[in-house]
Amino acid sequence: MSRDYEPVKGQWYENLEEDESFRVLSVDEDSELIEIEYLDGEIEEIDLEAWHEMDLERTEEPEGWSESGDEDEDEEEDDDDDWEDDDDDDDDDDWEEEDDDDDRDRY
Repeated sequence: MSRDYEPVKGQWYENLEEDESFRVLSVDEDSELIEIEYLDGEIEEIDLEAWHEMDLERTEEPEGWSESGDEDEDEEEDDDDDWEDDDDDDDDDDWEEEDDDDDRDRY
């Protein structure tokens, strides 16, 4: 029995032929491209024709699934902010030292 589901953003599907689960990240109707993400975090774009050739079944979000990639990015951004703050402090120290040197040269 063939199942022909339309891709729905955020919906989870199982490709029965490949025994892989994935969720739809986006559907671009103009270009007929569908962006999907597998459980291992791999992201792939497939065209609508390939979508309709797949033997799919709708499924629930897997237990324990989390969008850890987004959380990691946030943490990395925080780390970058801390790094920038450290650089700013160093620059301020260098500036103060240069001022002190200039004052000594004048006297």
